[in-house]
Amino acid sequence: MDSASSGSHAGPRSAVRRRFDLLFREIAKFGAVGGAGLLVNLLVFNLVRHVTGLQVVRASVIATVVAIVFNYIGFRYFTYRDRDKGGRTKELTLFLLFSVIGLIIENGVLYAATYGFGWDSPLQSNIFKFLGIGIATLFRFWSYRTWVFQALPARETVASAESFLDVERRPRADVRR
Repeated sequence: MDSASSGSHAGPRSAVRRRFDLLFREIAKFGAVGGAGLLVNLLVFNLVRHVTGLQVVRASVIATVVAIVFNYIGFRYFTYRDRDKGGRTKELTLFLLFSVIGLIIENGVLYAATYGFGWDSPLQSNIFKFLGIGIATLFRFWSYRTWVFQALPARETVASAESFLDVERRPRADVRR
């Protein structure tokens, strides 16, 4: 057996590698859900702008809300399905709080471009909507993984704690004579 598969005696380098691999998978899953959410956001945005007479930022807010619902389902049941599922009310409340902050960031960029600089063509609106989504995504990734979808304790830590408790529960030999 090589050192990478030998378990807890694998050393600090393999532990770092394992953490990096887990983070990479998390980012990939977050990106897959986020990429699909980006498409939902942009499709709904352009559909609402084309079909209705709503102003650009209002159409964007509607699209962002639709994408937030889509993303919550994707994050909860795909990206972070292995995370703590206790306290769903707290999880959903925090998700909505950080999503609203992301909505403000995303649509603040679009608002500044549209009303501050007068960049309101369909192409310009899509460019600044996309830019706003990108900036808000950085915030969302950090806040969701830190506060909303908290990691369960590492398996090694749980196993170590359980083995410690097993030792404590074993009957001790009577040392009195």
